[in-house]
Amino acid sequence: MFEKLELTRMAQALAAHSGARMAVIARNVAHADSPGYKAQDLPSFARVFADGGQMRATRPGHLAASPEGAALVPERAPGRESPNGNTVSLEGEMVKSVEARQDHEMALAIYRATSDVLRASLGRAR
Repeated sequence: MFEKLELTRMAQALAAHSGARMAVIARNVAHADSPGYKAQDLPSFARVFADGGQMRATRPGHLAASPEGAALVPERAPGRESPNGNTVSLEGEMVKSVEARQDHEMALAIYRATSDVLRASLGRAR
């Protein structure tokens, strides 16, 4: 029922995107001292959602992927290279992690508000 509403579909996609982004950020932090490691990040949620969240098939035999996992391919993040070739900035990763957490909290708030409105319209308010 909720999947049919565009607002809840968008909130679910935002929550999935922010979770995937936190995984990329955690990998960057784990490799902060690895020589030659290049920091990565996901494309912005706006860009992923505008593309429809769909992977494009390169040949007729390909299957369509689910929107949650589609287009969430890490890209090389911009950053200055340290003397050992590493581009991870711990300060930058902390800022990105706060942004991802805020996005996730916003997605949950939207989902809760939508479900409260639907419950109220059905006469099942808390």
